[in-house]
Amino acid sequence: MTHCILIGAPVDSGQQRPGCLMGPAAYRVARLADTLAALGHSVEDRGDLTHGEIGAETAANPAVHHLPETLGWTRELARAGREACRAGMPIFLGGDHSLSLGSVAGVAQHAAELGRPLFVLWLDAHSDIHSVDTTESGNLHGTPLGYLAGRRGFDAFPPFPAPVPEENICLFGIRSVDPAELAALRETDIVVNDMRVLDEFGFAVPMRAFLDKVRAAGGMLHVSLDVDFLDPSVAPAVGTTVPGGATFREAHLVCELIHESGLMTSLDLVELNPFLDERGRTARMMVDLVGSLMGRKVFDRPTRSG
Repeated sequence: MTHCILIGAPVDSGQQRPGCLMGPAAYRVARLADTLAALGHSVEDRGDLTHGEIGAETAANPAVHHLPETLGWTRELARAGREACRAGMPIFLGGDHSLSLGSVAGVAQHAAELGRPLFVLWLDAHSDIHSVDTTESGNLHGTPLGYLAGRRGFDAFPPFPAPVPEENICLFGIRSVDPAELAALRETDIVVNDMRVLDEFGFAVPMRAFLDKVRAAGGMLHVSLDVDFLDPSVAPAVGTTVPGGATFREAHLVCELIHESGLMTSLDLVELNPFLDERGRTARMMVDLVGSLMGRKVFDRPTRSG
């Protein structure tokens, strides 16, 4: 069984629609800890982080907003993630996706200390491969993949401790990519399983192919699960809805395959905005998916009252 370390990251600075800061509380109310404990795992909740000291950093790109605050979160999450990895499996409760600027930095440093390759599985509607220089919206939740891959345009940020090789990154379920991001992806060796690929080959075949690659390399696997990986019809509590996402059954299949691989060593849960939810529906769905990631099978799923 796994020692799960919950780290609340009430990050709301990476985008402009307030509400993600309530995400960690929503996961707790939806009984994430109880779900993990019922599966036999030990759970340690380290509470919510704060963003630490705020500097006065600026960006040449005038669209960028909340840069000093995001940098504060990045530094603190990297520290907390590195420490948690030494004791168990960190589960970062977000918060918008800019939290991954820090969470993956901490995980990457730990993997480097162990001398093991890090792989990243990005379950998301978006590729998030902008840099501080290229983002047109100025929303830094669209930049973490560029940062962790060691791409240019992050001069304001701490140097990424051990950039993840492009071929070790898998985008899975993306369906909204702007022109600058498309150009960036065409320059890389990142594995892109967009919804066209998943429509043609199903979810299991490309997922197993990536997991086999992680296993063959003896790698550690960081999974970053964005609410908008799911179709908004089943998970409405996100400010970046894109139609055509994973269904309830497809998402659970992905999570069960990840669990069966035994490879996941850290997890982000991001972009849950409880203010946009329907009586906690999306929070419960995400907790249910974590159950599948941590060992619950489809026939174990409890019956819901009406």
